[in-house]
Amino acid sequence: MKVKEVAELVGISVRTLHHYDDIGLLKPEQTTESGYRIYSEKDLETLQQILFFKKFGFPLKKIKDIINSPSFDREEALQVQRKMLLEERARLDNMIVTIDKTILHTKGEIHMGDKEKFAGFDFSKNPYEQEARERWGDRAVDGSNAIINKMSQDEQNAVGEAFDQIYKDLAAIRHKAPDSDEAQEAIKLWYNYLNKIGSYSLEAFKGLGQMYVDDKRFTNNIDKYGQGLAVFMRDAMAVYADRSKK
Repeated sequence: MKVKEVAELVGISVRTLHHYDDIGLLKPEQTTESGYRIYSEKDLETLQQILFFKKFGFPLKKIKDIINSPSFDREEALQVQRKMLLEERARLDNMIVTIDKTILHTKGEIHMGDKEKFAGFDFSKNPYEQEARERWGDRAVDGSNAIINKMSQDEQNAVGEAFDQIYKDLAAIRHKAPDSDEAQEAIKLWYNYLNKIGSYSLEAFKGLGQMYVDDKRFTNNIDKYGQGLAVFMRDAMAVYADRSKK
């Protein structure tokens, strides 16, 4: 399908689809010699996912991170989104009841307590983003944190010192090629150490490296050891994961 056909099918603008292409969120499988974008069935499935997440208030950058995560599973995403919609429907039903009661209260037919007047309102942090973060973002990181939190203070200090030394060693070689023998040997030590305190598959390890760059909190902390270390680690971790799978 051409971009105009997709826009008409979905009910969004051609400009929106162009923007998704420009930022790398949804790049059509084909582009003709004349420059026309051609969207495949797979592209439409990805667009559906994007719009579902957008419906729940996710920023485009976060959506891009989620659907490009090595651990992202489309069927699992649909199950989670279904759960989100059911919860949203229940909340809306509750608010409709509140409106109906308020109408009767305004007419003087019933009396509403103060708490009843605000039933269904929820201004808390988006719970769907938290669930998505746990499933497709840094679930492995959280698992490691849970293990660390169970350690004694001395054990935690030892872990912190080990992390510190590994980061320093990696920072010292961050100007080398990520696929060099030296870089790969150092990043292997990082992979092995992480698996002492947690459980990281090669895909999760690669995804973790990507998060070092995508999540500025990680980038800022890692780059304290040397500017550009987060990017170096991401690239080296990706090479290590891809090579180890062969």
